[in-house]
Amino acid sequence: MIEAGAAAMGVEPGSCRAVNGAVVSGGQSISYGEIVQGGVEKTFTQDELLAMALKPVSERRLIGKPVQAIDIAEKTNGTAVFGIDAKVDGMVYGRPVLPPTRNGSSVNSVDDSAARGVKGYQQSVVLEDASNTVPGWVMVIADSWYAAKKAADLVKVDWSAGQTAGVSEQDIQDRAEELIADASVGTVLPAADTNTEAALADADSSIEATYTTATALHFQLEPVNCLAFEKGGKWEIHTGNQWQSLVLPWLATALAVPETDVVMRTYRLGGGFGRRLNGDYAVGAALASKAIGRPVKMVLTREDDTKFDSVRSPSVQKMKMGFDAGGDVVAMEQHVACGWPTLVMAPFFMPNGEGDRPYDPFAINGANHWYSVGAHKVRAVPNDLANQTFRPGWLRSVGPGFTNWALESFMDEAAHARGVDPVEFRLGLLRAEGANAGTAPNSVGGASRQANVVRLAAQRAGWGSSLPDGTGLGLATSFGQERDMPTWVACVARVNVDRASGAVKCEKLTLVADAGTIVDPDGALAQMEGASLWGLSLALHEGAAFENGNVRELNLGAYTPLRLADTPELDIMFVDSAEVPVGLGEPATTVVGPAIGNAIYNAVGARLRHIPITADAVKAAMT
Repeated sequence: MIEAGAAAMGVEPGSCRAVNGAVVSGGQSISYGEIVQGGVEKTFTQDELLAMALKPVSERRLIGKPVQAIDIAEKTNGTAVFGIDAKVDGMVYGRPVLPPTRNGSSVNSVDDSAARGVKGYQQSVVLEDASNTVPGWVMVIADSWYAAKKAADLVKVDWSAGQTAGVSEQDIQDRAEELIADASVGTVLPAADTNTEAALADADSSIEATYTTATALHFQLEPVNCLAFEKGGKWEIHTGNQWQSLVLPWLATALAVPETDVVMRTYRLGGGFGRRLNGDYAVGAALASKAIGRPVKMVLTREDDTKFDSVRSPSVQKMKMGFDAGGDVVAMEQHVACGWPTLVMAPFFMPNGEGDRPYDPFAINGANHWYSVGAHKVRAVPNDLANQTFRPGWLRSVGPGFTNWALESFMDEAAHARGVDPVEFRLGLLRAEGANAGTAPNSVGGASRQANVVRLAAQRAGWGSSLPDGTGLGLATSFGQERDMPTWVACVARVNVDRASGAVKCEKLTLVADAGTIVDPDGALAQMEGASLWGLSLALHEGAAFENGNVRELNLGAYTPLRLADTPELDIMFVDSAEVPVGLGEPATTVVGPAIGNAIYNAVGARLRHIPITADAVKAAMT
């Protein structure tokens, strides 16, 4: 811009500076807009881009400074338009009657005789889906949403259920155990040394543990919805969506049209959190519109939305660590079995591990940690029964939401087995060496930056200070979602445990994050607050279970996320850094659960290996 502005003003580039959207030289100036209107075009090579010097941190005027989000007014005065607000003339409303299994169900017959008495009811349509996205769906069509909702409750459908109609949560977890025990299944992630068998055989001692997590639901504020219709030979899909190109092929296949004939109109999300990465719900609306030849606005009830959710898969994880005679760690294994969302929905997105076997990175990230542990094996195992029973989904923090639960709980167990303070144990393993040294631009400093947030969080929370009976501090740390985009986070949880009932109260969460340059301080703080509270919710409050092939907890009477009354004090600190900015939407979610589990152990000696943590489980672990 300076070169182009200088040329336009007839001055030397060295006399110019760029400020406030304009190039300025002495008493002259030209705005960026005026420069662009002149049709200037410039191409840079990769070497030229790398050679460019960035503005010194001291000269930044916007980055790191308080700003106000431009969408606040619309979101607070009700003028913001979300997917559920989409309307076109002549549209009708649809609500699906969902089959007994997510996959494999087919409709035998539909009895809508009772629904015909509902004013505004029009018809019930059996959807024929070549994409196999919504098999077994019957769409109830009406003049209004109220009529569609009421009529759908009266429509009786006879189905032939899919093969997972009798599957339970325990069945899914039992299958995970079987698969982990079969060494021929799964993919080992690439690493410098994965020969843990030899290292463990030579170890002086070792420890093992198994950790599990329950099914977790999204429960985003706005249930999924979609308005679909054909116009001028093109299909228009009006909905809130996080990954348009993922659903586009499904829509094209279902509608039997080229992808170029499908247009996605994207609206604001009333909560996504990964649920709207999977836009499967749009297929149902599109097929209903095609069947009746009119625009269909489909809205799921809360119960429909939950039953059709792309849940975070339950998981089983086997951990093992070996020590030499001096107590140093010589090997570590982490085997993770769960449903694989990327395998089911986006197999093209999966990298290869050892033996050219593909794996789902979003079902294993976090296990490939920055600790130096000698030989290190991380094995990702797809749970085929989970993949058949439901469509596994991405939920805020994705894989690290469960991999870090096992990893950081196990790190504490290893520290106690060694008789070493858990903070010091971690610091001893967070060495910036080899693959853990970090690389430019995103992970400069490597494990040393993670060690730094561990030290700061422990100091800030008063680690090692005396506490009342039944009260304990626990620490956990993470590097964010992915090794090539690490956000270093540490959390210290302070909890109080009622010894009589086992009830756990989280009193305070202390979090320290190194996310490089903090671009928007208020936005960063909001992300950390939301992520940490969701981590707390998943640890102590949220948890569903499959029963007869479907999620048992369909609404917020049975599924009980964190309430305001249970919100702890939050102390959040950002490391002052000039490094490359990275993500803050997810990392804090992963550290709260293990920090709480570790705090419970320090408070009353009860080691928990399953989340959500219940009072009954704590009480049983104390006996």
